[in-house]
Amino acid sequence: MRTAFFSLLLVCLSVFAFAQRQYSTTDREAIKYYAMAAQSLDEHLYEIAVEQLQKAIHADDKFVEAHMQLGDIFRQMRKHKPAVEQFRKVIQLSPDFSSSVYVKLGDEEISDAQYPEAQQHLEKYISYPNITPQGNMHARKLIADCKFSIQALLHPVPFKPVNMGPEINTADDEYLPVATADEGELIFTRKIGNNEDFYKSLKLNGKWLRATYLSDQINTPQYNEGAQSISQDGKYLFFTGCNRPDGLGRCDIYIAQKKGDDWGKPFDLSPPINTAGWESQPSISADGRTLYFVSNRKGGYGGYDIWRSTITSNGWGEPENLGPNINTSYDEQSPFIHPDDSTLYFSSNGWPGMGGKDLFVSRLGKDGKWQKPENMGYPINSSGDENGLSVTANGAFAFFSSNNLNGYGGYDIYTFELPRSMRPHMVTYVKGKVLDVKSKVPLEAAVEIIDLQKNQPVYQDYSDPVQGNFLATLTSGKNYGLNISKSGYLFYSENFSLIGHEAKNPFNISVLLQPIEIGNKVVLNNIFFDTNKFDLKPESIAELQKLVEFLTVNPTVHIEISGHTDNVGNDQLNQTLSENRAKAVYEYLIASQVTPARLVFKGYGKTQPIAPNTSEEGRKKNRRTEFMIIAK
Repeated sequence: MRTAFFSLLLVCLSVFAFAQRQYSTTDREAIKYYAMAAQSLDEHLYEIAVEQLQKAIHADDKFVEAHMQLGDIFRQMRKHKPAVEQFRKVIQLSPDFSSSVYVKLGDEEISDAQYPEAQQHLEKYISYPNITPQGNMHARKLIADCKFSIQALLHPVPFKPVNMGPEINTADDEYLPVATADEGELIFTRKIGNNEDFYKSLKLNGKWLRATYLSDQINTPQYNEGAQSISQDGKYLFFTGCNRPDGLGRCDIYIAQKKGDDWGKPFDLSPPINTAGWESQPSISADGRTLYFVSNRKGGYGGYDIWRSTITSNGWGEPENLGPNINTSYDEQSPFIHPDDSTLYFSSNGWPGMGGKDLFVSRLGKDGKWQKPENMGYPINSSGDENGLSVTANGAFAFFSSNNLNGYGGYDIYTFELPRSMRPHMVTYVKGKVLDVKSKVPLEAAVEIIDLQKNQPVYQDYSDPVQGNFLATLTSGKNYGLNISKSGYLFYSENFSLIGHEAKNPFNISVLLQPIEIGNKVVLNNIFFDTNKFDLKPESIAELQKLVEFLTVNPTVHIEISGHTDNVGNDQLNQTLSENRAKAVYEYLIASQVTPARLVFKGYGKTQPIAPNTSEEGRKKNRRTEFMIIAK
């Protein structure tokens, strides 16, 4: 009873105090409910405050302050239509009651996709002489959103989202989907209650199988796991873990490696990537050497920024902010670096958009800097928040999540065909299996893919120790050399030239490694000469160095280097050309400090074809350089 009396006394005193002020109403009942709402707001009882303000307005519908307060509460509760209604009522009753009502109304109208009305009210706001510089800047940013949105609505982009079905989606929330390069596996986050965990779905015969729990090694019952990035071969998972005992900040980035059919224990990436601040939403580049992520660390442009760190011989390098062509004073989040390593998708509420967070795409310029982003357009973007987009390696389709479409409940995962103007460079992949040539047992071997023009590795890893599998992406417009090596075996050489065309189909290969035995041969597919010439082209350097390394590691091995041609042209000229080409390799090895006594060279002309000379493809295979073990 004493408590109830004390509360009633407070309300009465508040009513008395409010009655002393100049308000747009003199109705005591309206003022009483307004005072009660103020107390409820102090106690964060928003629903009760709404009811009390509605009673105040019922007592006097011209009570401007009550309409303004009710609009503010609806705004905080993200109830856009009721907020718009209340702010408009304020302007109707008292157009100059407060300049702030115009910016609040404009912001809410943008959230409700009422762009022309929002622009009008925002321009009214900046016409007031006493608004702050910060308020002016924010309003002009919102006006830019309105202008962009009005035009975007007039020029919609193709967008036909398809729900991924009950195998993926449930009545719970599913979001943040990412797929391996071959689209054989999809990993996403599912939220059940307050717990976030990873699930996976495998594709069989073109259909996604029912999703299953990813792993007890990664998922935990007491912490949330989410915002993940999977390497293109599916072997490494980078993800966000929050409030874990081994973390440095509220949220840190972790990595786990696949072990057979399960995953190993994840570990924190540590400084300089993780700090006492907030690090999240990782995205790993195709070569596994650069990690993009989101952080609110010092040195940014404000809010959440996108950063990147490149691995070095000493571990992850000091993170670099992506700069003002990507980051704004608002929030940039959900980065996804495409396997072409030159197209970045992300969400932002700082660049001109449809309201909330929109999806953007930025391209890497020839100067090595990210270009200003392009809004992905309407209806991909809406007046709500869009984020968590990922794109298939071939660039044709995207995955995203939404709760605005007719789904199975909450957030569902969808896919859609990406408009051509938003697509990255064409990327394909090479998928292989490494086996012993005799026993056909899978082998764990070093796999390296090199950009032959730059003589730089774009992929370095090992084939799976249990299954012998590997997968690496290849971007169109480049010439690649593949090298697979293992102690006790000859190395394997293959070439994938994507210069001048786009490989729409992936490369599937079976690699049979040969033991180091006399008579076994290796075709050096990345030794190049101009037509009818025997000068080694610069693109040959990577392969020649592999041969030097092989001979260094196996110091007792002796080899014959041989040159071969097709059957086109004069036989004697072909014989001489093949011998000169073999000699060029021989001389390179000697210049690289290989003992001459371990080497012989010979030209065979057209006499040892490995394919019919009846087609250009066959003749190309016959024009080759080989080496053969002649002593060990």
